[in-house]
Amino acid sequence: MSFQRKLLTATISSVAVLSLSFAGSSFAATNSFADISSTAAKDSIILLQEKGILHGTSSDKFSPEATLTGAQSVQLIVNALDLNLNAISFVKMPEVTDFFTIAKNDAWYAQALIIASVHGFDLPADFDPVHKMTREEFTHQLILAMEHQGQLPKIKIVPIAFGDDTELEVAYQGTVQRSLVLGITKLDADGKFHPKAEISRADAAILINQALEYLAAHPTPSTE
Repeated sequence: MSFQRKLLTATISSVAVLSLSFAGSSFAATNSFADISSTAAKDSIILLQEKGILHGTSSDKFSPEATLTGAQSVQLIVNALDLNLNAISFVKMPEVTDFFTIAKNDAWYAQALIIASVHGFDLPADFDPVHKMTREEFTHQLILAMEHQGQLPKIKIVPIAFGDDTELEVAYQGTVQRSLVLGITKLDADGKFHPKAEISRADAAILINQALEYLAAHPTPSTE
């Protein structure tokens, strides 16, 4: 997918991986959330909470099974990787509608979408902010963003066969395969990925935690 890069006059430099928050979820909890005891994402949620980079939907709830919209997913990844426009010079300050026709310039997600457009995301011009993000879509955007941010080298991989690999969109096959090889995502007990399932807050927490751990173990190469 292409972006209107004519606005850019400088390249992007790397920034540190620092923080994570879920859009629309501003409640921080000092103790573990009351509704995560039965979720497989419990450890990831607690770890990110203890680091002060994850918030709940209320003072004591995380709502692990709630799903994420496209805008919330982009905001989450942008925040998780601490992406910004600090190293970008523009001929004029862009508006989100310069990149995405359906988006609104005064919406809460506007800045995140602008940031995403210059940080490796693969979002179409008709990207719908309220569209429910699927597992394959979220994984695709996360892998592209972390590869861009971490300046990760291109690697040759042997594709992993799994139970529902034929359900993958062709455009997402490469990134989903890389996510499996890098250990960012895992198959379920039945050897399936469930690419078309909507991404939940719990699943997103696991993927974000794995991505941050991978980037921490593979720091950006020094430019000196």
